Amino acid sequence: MLPSRYTAVIHPSGPLGGYVQAPPSKNYTTRLLLGAALAEGRSLIRRPATNDDARALVACLRALGAQIEETGPDLTVRGFASRPRNPGRINPGNAGAVLRLLLAVACLVEGEVEFVTDHTDSLGRRPNEDLLAALRQLGADAAGQGSDGRLPIRIAGGPQRVRGGAVKVSGARSSQFLSALLFLAPHLTGDTTIEVTGADATAPPVLVSRPLIDQTLDAMRRFGLRCDPDPSGFRFLVPGGQVGRAGDHAVNGDWPSAAALMAAVAVAGGMSTIHGLQDDAQGERRAERLLAAMGCTFVRPEEHALVIHSKGNLQAADLDGDLATDAVLALIGAACLADGTSRFSNIGNLRLKECDRIREPLEELARLGVRARHGEDWIEIDGNPDGYDGGVDVDSRGDHRVAQMLAIVGLRCRNGLRITRAESVSKSYPDFFADLQRMGVKLDLVPASD
Repeated sequence: MLPSRYTAVIHPSGPLGGYVQAPPSKNYTTRLLLGAALAEGRSLIRRPATNDDARALVACLRALGAQIEETGPDLTVRGFASRPRNPGRINPGNAGAVLRLLLAVACLVEGEVEFVTDHTDSLGRRPNEDLLAALRQLGADAAGQGSDGRLPIRIAGGPQRVRGGAVKVSGARSSQFLSALLFLAPHLTGDTTIEVTGADATAPPVLVSRPLIDQTLDAMRRFGLRCDPDPSGFRFLVPGGQVGRAGDHAVNGDWPSAAALMAAVAVAGGMSTIHGLQDDAQGERRAERLLAAMGCTFVRPEEHALVIHSKGNLQAADLDGDLATDAVLALIGAACLADGTSRFSNIGNLRLKECDRIREPLEELARLGVRARHGEDWIEIDGNPDGYDGGVDVDSRGDHRVAQMLAIVGLRCRNGLRITRAESVSKSYPDFFADLQRMGVKLDLVPASD
């Protein structure tokens, strides 16, 4: 049993090996559970994620009227279809995707729903006005705090008020706003045409983190919901009055988590097998391609299994990070040990995550002597193949991806590394440190003192 708060002490380790099962996908878990709740009848969701975000979503869906029961590692979900009940107040914890998707679902509720969070310094700072503005176009009364729509947020909707129609939404900050509208639109009266714009309605259209929209459309199709995307990729026609079909759906393995494991092997050297990965819509699959360019080799001995081999001698490489959003920090960890300068571009939306994932991680890496530069939407890392002295305390900033990145770099710190607030990994990958140990990483988890 892990302590609720702990410091991870990473010791220099390598080479790594062994067999690890990729955890269930956080993003697919969110989408499949929501699809099951919005469907008619009983669905079985096989091997969903058990991280903080998944638990927050289950609690919220139960509050909205879904009947969710554990059956071993699986969840059975009897959906509320298009008729969620009004819980009065919803707390999505620190889960940004859960918040945005449920803001849209709240438009199906009769009366007013208030969204709040205990994580005022993280989720409480994230902007939602682009989505709230789109929901108002469909008839909802939706308002948050300040000009950027921060929590707490109040939504008043219901089928008599919120109906299908033409709606514009910005795709410049987050793809979650579009995903929210795509999940809502089938349940409205009348067809909905969603047009993606830039930062404002007059700017050229842009959609960050597009692979996440592919995952949303994949989940909708699994429940029999129809959506007709325009070939441009910026316009979506969704027929109204649809009812999702309950079904039996397995959650895909999580490529962002696998990217962190692969980056650890890349840095420390060795050979390891990761099971449970599919060639699906997750953009973080590109981590394999980037690490191959950096000098790792990959073999697929069987379906859904991936073997990575590394000699620990990495070369710098470049990545369009918008195509693999949740793998960027893990790959930056690998770049810190590569020979040459790596560049991660098109990553401006990382500033709007649990922390500013451009500025704050680099501040922690600077404590180790990592040389890096950044702009509004890019990072450059000057790698050091000789590793770092370490022996210092670094802070996860309360962000699971930052904690993973620091652990990867710590494998090549001669005096080890202490990562405070390391329990943040539970947001997406509670077993991250246990799986590193299975691969041969030497580490200790020390309860934090108050």
